[in-house]
Amino acid sequence: MPAPAQLTPVAPEAPLDCPLCPRLVAYRQDNDSAHPDWFNAPVPSFGTGDARLLIVGLAPGVQGANRTGRPFTGDYAGDLLYATLLEFGFARGTYGARPDDGLELVGAMITNAVRCVPPQNKPTPAEAKTCLRFLSARIEALPDLQAVLALGRIAHDAVLSARELKRSSAPFGHGAQHDLEQGLRLFDSYHCSRYNTNTRRLTPDMFRSVFGDVRAYLDGKGR
Repeated sequence: MPAPAQLTPVAPEAPLDCPLCPRLVAYRQDNDSAHPDWFNAPVPSFGTGDARLLIVGLAPGVQGANRTGRPFTGDYAGDLLYATLLEFGFARGTYGARPDDGLELVGAMITNAVRCVPPQNKPTPAEAKTCLRFLSARIEALPDLQAVLALGRIAHDAVLSARELKRSSAPFGHGAQHDLEQGLRLFDSYHCSRYNTNTRRLTPDMFRSVFGDVRAYLDGKGR
């Protein structure tokens, strides 16, 4: 009798030439032709392997992470995110909006639900579903993980899907907290995009409030 087939483990980071989503591949190639000095590839997660906090965004911005190769680096969303991370002790150094600025995360990691930049910053549901394999593997590869912060509803839904949980079990809401399995807590925030901050849907104080909740939770958990 032949041996049972073995499933190939999925790596937590997408290969730089990932072929899974044809529309995103074509957009990457278009950007590479127009801007060959940009990163123009699936953007890897940024942070430490001992992260207790995983921050999940939507997807790389075309002139932000798609250009620089580091999540939330080079656009307005990164200005607010990294300033807040520094304020609450999840980062050290100086954020210079470039991947060689020397900034380090402390007990934290940043990733995206969709690793490639999508046209108009809008991945399709099929693309988000396809990329779940990397988010799921990313979560599994963090042995000390205790908290996940989802930036926006799509990131929130991706986290639930990656954990094979129903969306109805943990509705999205800014400032909401949900206890998932294995002692993992999911925190929700509106995305720190320029649109959300310009329209006051999300203010810096609202964003800091969520990070304050995350900090208090992790401090209460200890190591």
